[in-house]
Amino acid sequence: MTEPTSLTGTAMLATGVGLASLLPGIDGDALVGAFAGGTLFVVSAKNLPIWKRLVYLGISVVAGYYAAPDVLRWLPIQSAGVAAFAAAACAITVTLGLIERSRTPPDLSRFRRGGPPSA
Repeated sequence: MTEPTSLTGTAMLATGVGLASLLPGIDGDALVGAFAGGTLFVVSAKNLPIWKRLVYLGISVVAGYYAAPDVLRWLPIQSAGVAAFAAAACAITVTLGLIERSRTPPDLSRFRRGGPPSA
């Protein structure tokens, strides 16, 4: 069962996103799509503490909103909301994967002179 504070915080955040989409200059479809994609990541990351999930939600929403125009250019998607949803859902997962890969040094042995090492 969820804690009342996390449920209240999520409701307040959803209300804030809804109200922000009414502001001029804000693409409401992209904002709602980014929030939905970020929420999908947060709901699926059950092994993380709640504070970390909320931080990741904020980062996902911002990344998804700003990446939506690029996703629209690269993929045959017509809706800014769908593009923002996809970008937000993938933003944290891809970024954490890249950070994890950067912690291990790359294997440069195949670029040595003389070809691959013999076994």
